[in-house]
Amino acid sequence: MLALGYPAAVVLFFLLAITTFAWCITRLRLRKIQQEKDDIVGEEMRMFDFLHHIGEAIEKDITPAQLYKEIVEGFGEVLGTDGGAIYLLSEDRAHLVPKFISSNCPPLVSVPTQITERSKTNSRALMSHLMLTRVGADEGILGDVIAGEASVRIESLRSHASLSSSPAHYVKDVSAMLSRLQYGGRNIGVVAVVRNHENGPFTDNDYDVFRSVSEQSAFAMGNAMIHQELTDKRKIDDELRTAREVQNVLLPSAEPHIPGYRVYGSNTPARMISGDYFDYIDLPENRSGIVIADVTGKGLPAGLLMAMCRSVLRLTAMARVSPSEALGLVNRHLFPDVREDMFVSLIYIVVDNDTILFRAETASIETIKSPGLALGIDAGDVFDRVTKDVEIEMKTGDCLLLYTDGVCEAVDDHDNEFGLEKLEQVFSKAAAMGAERVVESIRQEVSAFAGDQPQMDDITMIAIEKR
Repeated sequence: MLALGYPAAVVLFFLLAITTFAWCITRLRLRKIQQEKDDIVGEEMRMFDFLHHIGEAIEKDITPAQLYKEIVEGFGEVLGTDGGAIYLLSEDRAHLVPKFISSNCPPLVSVPTQITERSKTNSRALMSHLMLTRVGADEGILGDVIAGEASVRIESLRSHASLSSSPAHYVKDVSAMLSRLQYGGRNIGVVAVVRNHENGPFTDNDYDVFRSVSEQSAFAMGNAMIHQELTDKRKIDDELRTAREVQNVLLPSAEPHIPGYRVYGSNTPARMISGDYFDYIDLPENRSGIVIADVTGKGLPAGLLMAMCRSVLRLTAMARVSPSEALGLVNRHLFPDVREDMFVSLIYIVVDNDTILFRAETASIETIKSPGLALGIDAGDVFDRVTKDVEIEMKTGDCLLLYTDGVCEAVDDHDNEFGLEKLEQVFSKAAAMGAERVVESIRQEVSAFAGDQPQMDDITMIAIEKR
């Protein structure tokens, strides 16, 4: 019998070869898995570094333009892109406005032929055009992302239908990825990144990472916008506080010394800047002027008009004996610079609106009406004709109250006004106790009446007591 077989050494060799081959294959697979793991870890680290860097940038109060640049360049670090751009929706949400376009990013919008020709001799012409061009929110690639898909991947910008009129600007074939930016469920814009074909196409993994980083970037941009709004608000508040301090300087620092009279005034602004003011003016021949005024509106415009009115009246009062003549000149100076929706109700001893007088002898209240017109409504002819002087004789114990409409128009929780009747009641009770007590009593009663309701208008009062 003839037996056939392999020598033991040959069999062992083949087994060793197979084992070695399997080991090599396994090693290659493990190396590939390790490489993929390292790539993922590296990608995650780059993304973490990117987000950390963006967070630090926001805390440093960098400008929005710097933030957009940091985001686009961050995409380059994470994904190895060659450029990018950020477009944000305009306030009316009708257009996409370029906020940052890197120098290596080709146009993402159609470019007119004349710009194409100009860019051949002027390297800045194209970028200037792109940064000044707003795009309709429903136009082109960018509009598709806002109105349609949340993100898109384009293999070649050169061959895209919306950009076919601008092939000259694509010297190299370029791939692109674009994503909608959303914050708080609201669209805020579009981010785009590009890569030259010679550096490899965008992979599926690149696309997934791009969408993830875009979401994080939108969140960072939204936070930055809120942070900037808060910073701007703090700056405005600081400026308003400074303006209020300046305005306080314009108010009297002490009551006037008028022989035979005691005067006390106060101003409680509804906002940081008051449209009301009061003033005491030392006049020639041992005379004294007392002013209380209410500018329509609130805030800075009213405060500025108040300061103008104070300055002009102080100047004209020195040269005019009659209050009506002084006010007539003030009106002629202010009228050209007063907006149509603004005017000034002003009392210069003689009231420009209703004023109440407490008569000590009869313990009664008189309402004093004087003819006149608010400052800033008329150029001067009508104002001068209807504004007249009224003389009031005050006896010992009499008290005159000047006030702005913020007193009577204060409201309670049921929207009821404080009103003139209640004002007269409080005034009548406090008048015999002197000027300071009158003002303080009315202010306390108005505050108690309004309760938790916000003060809607400035409250200014002056009480003049005859000794």
